Amino acid sequence: MSDQAERTDGAPEEDLQRCDFCGELAESVRRVALDGTYERLRTRHVPQYACAACSEQKERDRVGC
Repeated sequence: MSDQAERTDGAPEEDLQRCDFCGELAESVRRVALDGTYERLRTRHVPQYACAACSEQKERDRVGC
């Protein structure tokens, strides 16, 4: 057996990223910035990345579903 920790889906833990919203490890995370007045190059911000589930929930919250 390998020394690397693995998730149940077989992805080595070192290949995973942590969601900034729920804290879970995910194979991929997303960063979406939507706002008519938001200017990503001039606005001070801390980038946050969301797993698929958190990203979908953020989108539902944004559109009011």
